[in-house]
Amino acid sequence: MSTNVKQMMEAANAVVPRVTPDQAREMIAKGNTLVVDVRDAAEVASSGKVAGAVHVSRGMLEFRADPESPAHDKAFDKTKTVLVYCASGGRAALSGKVLKDFGYTSVFNLGAFKDWVESGGAVDKA
Repeated sequence: MSTNVKQMMEAANAVVPRVTPDQAREMIAKGNTLVVDVRDAAEVASSGKVAGAVHVSRGMLEFRADPESPAHDKAFDKTKTVLVYCASGGRAALSGKVLKDFGYTSVFNLGAFKDWVESGGAVDKA
């Protein structure tokens, strides 16, 4: 059976809860949290990223998150809380679903980078 983007988004949103910037700050303050920016490199270069976030473009996420992959990024640890964001929240939702499928249990969609910035969230400039 084929699927479409709407169905993929519904499935992702069903398993990856959305959090507000304030909730994200509380999670980050507790420690053991990985913040992942899944935007393209050009987006990050032009706006910066959430302070302390790891940038992994959406297309490379599976390779960086899978411990069995030669391209695994050691920042990805299944014991951590993971906050994923992008420009609007769509890629973050899909990315969060992938992480859940990979066995990450505590995954949240932070949504849009602009919402983080507008809420006064700390930013690392490129």
